[in-house]
Amino acid sequence: MAVLRLYSLYIFYTLISITISASPTQSLLLSASTDVELLLGKIKASLQGNTENLLLSSWNSSVPLCQWRGLKWVFSNGSPLSCIDISAPQWTNLSLYKEPSLHLLSLQLPSANLTGSLPRELGGFSMLQSLYLNINSLSGTIPLELGYSSSLSDIDLSDNGFSGALAPSLWNLCDRLVSLRLHGNSLTGSLPEPALPNTTCNNLQFLDLGSNKFSGSFPEFVTRFQGINELDLSGNMFSGPIPETLTGLKLEKLNLSHNNFSGVLPVFGESKFGVEVFEGNDPSLCGLPLRSCSGSSGLSPGAIAGIVIGLMTGVVVLASLLIGYMQNKRRKGMEDSDDDMEECGDEEVGGVGGVGGEGKLILFQGGEHLTLEDVLNATGQVMEKTSYGTVYKAKLADGGTIALRLMREGSCKDGKFVSSSDKAAGEDST
Repeated sequence: MAVLRLYSLYIFYTLISITISASPTQSLLLSASTDVELLLGKIKASLQGNTENLLLSSWNSSVPLCQWRGLKWVFSNGSPLSCIDISAPQWTNLSLYKEPSLHLLSLQLPSANLTGSLPRELGGFSMLQSLYLNINSLSGTIPLELGYSSSLSDIDLSDNGFSGALAPSLWNLCDRLVSLRLHGNSLTGSLPEPALPNTTCNNLQFLDLGSNKFSGSFPEFVTRFQGINELDLSGNMFSGPIPETLTGLKLEKLNLSHNNFSGVLPVFGESKFGVEVFEGNDPSLCGLPLRSCSGSSGLSPGAIAGIVIGLMTGVVVLASLLIGYMQNKRRKGMEDSDDDMEECGDEEVGGVGGVGGEGKLILFQGGEHLTLEDVLNATGQVMEKTSYGTVYKAKLADGGTIALRLMREGSCKDGKFVSSSDKAAGEDST
């Protein structure tokens, strides 16, 4: 029994010894403590998928590390790895595998016929700055761990088959991110906002999210990224108005075509964007450089509000001036009437005055020869009616013509003229 126990222990320790004495590459893959080990242990298998990739076949111990396709390496002090270093006695592939100061700086494999998925371990490289895997057949989701990288500044994953929602953690890269290109995938959902509300992504210059399946309203938080030169949101399902704040960006290139945007376009000032930038949206989208908006001037809401306020102010000022003018004219008319009534007893009318007090005529210069009978027998017609009497043009029996003014009762302040009954009689006789 004791012999059997000892034999079992012998077999156990033999297995341990076999495991420890395995090949160096296998041991490195188990420890996975350097960038080289991480690349061989996780990244290569995930990117190539189920079929061995020709370009990735260079990633093996028989090829010098500096000749691995699509990779650039750098030491912690910033000096790059070159094939000259490989010839140095202290550097061999095996020693570089274990070297903790050697870091992956760039992974660039565009059009490399990659068919796998994007490994989450990419976020674990401490000095990885550029990731270019565009124009491949990678699929699956973009892992949220990518946003936890401490150094990524340029990402191009365009023209692949990535799907699902975009993780908000990607905006964690904002402080370093210069370009983000995800064009030509199948990403869905609304574009997530950064976790921090005041994130500005000051270094971000190129944002290309075109030809995906993003939906929801215009991602207005993008207008806080003041460093953006090129913005492409085309070929998605964004809807609603395009915000006025977009004009605050100093954009050199813009593409918002083939979405569902509607409403009035913002006024970009010196127009540098053509129709192709906005075409293929909701038919109601209007404003320059598209068609003018029916029922409106095509101006922004702020400009329209300013015009309305200006018109209302003008109407108020014009009404005030008109009221003042009418009051002044009325006051002047009343003063003129008072003057006329004060002078009505002395005003010359070219011949005969009105019927005076006690039924007598008041004769002016040139009419001294007339009698009341001459006036009553004259035929005439009305020439003028005023607030203090009526002027007649009368034709006398001898063929002469006189002007006859018949005064209303009380129209002169001195009260010289006849009563209403006398006026009535005089008018009937006339």
